[in-house]
Amino acid sequence: MAGRIKASDVEEVKRRTNIADLVSDHVALKTAGIDSMKGLCPFHDERSPSFHVRPALGYFHCFGCGESGDAISFVQKVDHLSFAEAVERLAAKIHYVLTYEEGTERREDGPNRARLLAANQGANSYFRNQLMSEEATEARAFLERRGFAASSWEQFGVGYAPKSWDALTAHLRTQGYTPQELVQAGLVSEGNRGVYDRFRGRIVWPIRDTSGQTLGFGARKLYEDDNGPKYLNTPETPVYHKSRVLYGIDLAKKAISRNRKAVIVEGYTDVMACHLAGVEVAVATCGTAFGAEHITMLRRMMGDDAAAEVIFTFDPDEAGQKAALRAFSEEQRFTAQTYAAVAPDGYDPADLRLHKGDEAVRELFERKVPLFEFALRQSIARFDLNSVEGRVNALRQAAPIVAGIKDPSLRPGYARELARMLGMELGEVQQAVRGASKQAPQPQSNYTPTAEVVETIRPEITLSSLRNTPTVWLERDAIMAMLQQSQAVGTELLSQAVTAQVTEPQLRVVRDAIAQALPYVDGDRFVQAVLDATPPTHQPLVRELVIATMPQRDAAQLAEYSREVVISLLDRDLASLKQELLARMQRVGDSGSEASRRIQQQLAALEGARRALRHD
Repeated sequence: MAGRIKASDVEEVKRRTNIADLVSDHVALKTAGIDSMKGLCPFHDERSPSFHVRPALGYFHCFGCGESGDAISFVQKVDHLSFAEAVERLAAKIHYVLTYEEGTERREDGPNRARLLAANQGANSYFRNQLMSEEATEARAFLERRGFAASSWEQFGVGYAPKSWDALTAHLRTQGYTPQELVQAGLVSEGNRGVYDRFRGRIVWPIRDTSGQTLGFGARKLYEDDNGPKYLNTPETPVYHKSRVLYGIDLAKKAISRNRKAVIVEGYTDVMACHLAGVEVAVATCGTAFGAEHITMLRRMMGDDAAAEVIFTFDPDEAGQKAALRAFSEEQRFTAQTYAAVAPDGYDPADLRLHKGDEAVRELFERKVPLFEFALRQSIARFDLNSVEGRVNALRQAAPIVAGIKDPSLRPGYARELARMLGMELGEVQQAVRGASKQAPQPQSNYTPTAEVVETIRPEITLSSLRNTPTVWLERDAIMAMLQQSQAVGTELLSQAVTAQVTEPQLRVVRDAIAQALPYVDGDRFVQAVLDATPPTHQPLVRELVIATMPQRDAAQLAEYSREVVISLLDRDLASLKQELLARMQRVGDSGSEASRRIQQQLAALEGARRALRHD
């Protein structure tokens, strides 16, 4: 087994890796100041961005959950890899050849993820080659009948699994993979007589992560003598978890992030049809319902923008009705606007493209309707509205949907619409909606507290609740300045300040509320917007901070003081990072080494950022 990776190679991999590009595979990042970008943290669920990336320094830090590190540790955390596997992953990405020290061996606990991923990649190459074999005639004919030309097979990595019981197994064993590794990768199954290929006589689609690595496969049967299910997926493995993957995400991620839009379809061929028709934001689940972890993935890519759109496609049958109601039950997890699209004549996107062309696919998503409206109509469709019993039961089914609409200004209008659909008195419908509101769980607010805040939270948080330390004094005064002198501080400086580290949990809640209220900073609704984004327990604290006397009493110098105290909060972060870099340099020791020169460059960039902050 190879020895330990040379330290100089590790530093070189970090130097050549653009951490902003790396993180952007998982998170939509926005500029947040000098050498600073921010987005939703990929390591915990949050409503406002607290995840900060500094590209010039090669570091990331989340002020919400505390995770931090460099490019290597980011890959370790997000993909659950060992240190060596993460370095090897990044080196392969930048085509850098690693060297290893002799005499030391890596010991792996459990299955080696890199080996499992490599086995999946080897299987993908094998399946793609087999698609051009004589045996795969029916597979090619199937794709062509569905309107997919040969050029698209390569684009989506489509392949063919031969009918043989051990063709893939034999092929991968010649490449050095053991039967145990192939079982762990989900490529083969175990029986009384040993292992055998899981996928046989099927069209195969590779299921990839955002970086394009093959995690598993989905396969459709072709032959009548195949007694298996119509679609067969890779089972749960150390690298493939169906609740965390979306087919086509590797191809769609940039378009989703750029357009702040995602389309959720139901099958592999639907994804292909949408992309080929120009709807490049389409993805599909893999043998499971669309759930919370899929939502989290998309939210991070879209940046939790309230103007973003998520469009679901549903079949117009009973299964489609159930899918629509399931999607609506998860809708509160999105900040984005959610919609539904159903093709005429019951076509799915693949059939629609085949029968009516690319333009019809694009028009399908332009004719979208709000998801709650679609769910409302679907919920009452199965009841006989000509009978009293049918209308009453339909009302019971539909009232919670109206009560669950995120935007409260839309609820009265949809209560009237429901009354019209049912032919019932408005007052009766309104009463049912109010009753459903009381019984249903309250919608999620725009604030998701960290565990630390939950532990310390208590009713009526006020200034007297804060810790009495110099560190907290600076944080308190800076947030006071941000609230009372927001226009003097300025939008640009405020946008940076809301990403600064705040050690006092109660003030951190206020900082996050200010971040959500930034769109209102130039108007007279700013303070109210902050209050609206603050949990009720902390609103008294906000009100006190708004009216408390600031340390600078000279009105002529108040604006300058406000900017200075906010800059001091930001400068504290930069000073902390400088100490970390100096400690790293001390550990390196050799001032002439490449690692030391890299740290010196980072220190120079950091000092430039501190000077620019004071200059601006």
